Amino acid sequence: MRTPTPATHTPPRLKALLSTLALALLAAAGTGAHAMDPRYQDKDGDMVADAPADPKDWTDPATLVFAYTPVEDPAVYAKVWDGFIQHLAEVTGKKVQFFPVQSNAAQLEAMRAGRLHVAGFNTGSNPLAVNCAGFVPFAMMVSNDNRYGYEMEIITYPDSGIEKVEDIRGKKMAFTSETSNSGYKAPSALLRDQFRMEAGKDYEPVFSGKHDNSILGVANKDYPAAAIANSVKQRMEARGTVKPEQLKIIYKSESFPTTGYGHVYNLKPELAEKVREAFFSFNWEGSALAKEFNAAEPPQEKFMPITYKEHWQVVRDIDRAMNIQYTCK
Repeated sequence: MRTPTPATHTPPRLKALLSTLALALLAAAGTGAHAMDPRYQDKDGDMVADAPADPKDWTDPATLVFAYTPVEDPAVYAKVWDGFIQHLAEVTGKKVQFFPVQSNAAQLEAMRAGRLHVAGFNTGSNPLAVNCAGFVPFAMMVSNDNRYGYEMEIITYPDSGIEKVEDIRGKKMAFTSETSNSGYKAPSALLRDQFRMEAGKDYEPVFSGKHDNSILGVANKDYPAAAIANSVKQRMEARGTVKPEQLKIIYKSESFPTTGYGHVYNLKPELAEKVREAFFSFNWEGSALAKEFNAAEPPQEKFMPITYKEHWQVVRDIDRAMNIQYTCK
């Protein structure tokens, strides 16, 4: 099967947010370390690691290990991904194991160490995965008419006393993890550059670890406010984990790219091509993936080819504004 050509559709580039970050971008120019780890090479300039030239450096595991980004309960997603795992096994001729990672750091380390071969990394972790773990993203979930993206929302609960972003001043603000785009980096930049609110000075930052933890924390009134990915909230509402009336939105961004799916750079090229084929030949109709991800808006109904260089430009821009270092530890 021939891998489809990447689509040209791109969501809005967060013009409002990025305009507030323009001065920060200028100040950070040249200071953000976006260099790829020396163990990788990028001779073709596509911003992802090239496959090794020497076949002895390729990896051809008997069992492919797959992990979905730990934005929610891994136990839920082991079942959701089971049908796709079976399809991936059929197309590649390999055994495939689902790896229920508990944190972004664990997922990154597993791929960097060679224990993880195929994965979906969340929006904010993609640059770190590309530069530090040799991740090669090539697909993203989209609607049948190629719409995609999610929004960062700042949420609170009814009667919290928070009616607008400025009301967070002096209160706790829940983030997910420092590698998350919507759960930390984008809202931190927004609070700092548009609302002139500094973490630790104007509000108390706390970290929940995952988007579902933050959403449940606000719904149960443990956190007065939180920054989350609304795609996660939509799926939790569709499952009945939280009710819409438990939450109130006080800020909604423009669209970001969603989870990027790909493989480790040194996967044997023939096997890497089979992995790509599995994503683009998967039949969503009636699948557990469709049941779970169609609840998003726009609905996620198929895998579309993407490139890191094009589709993650907006995320890299925010990282530069935040002076995020892609430091490989």
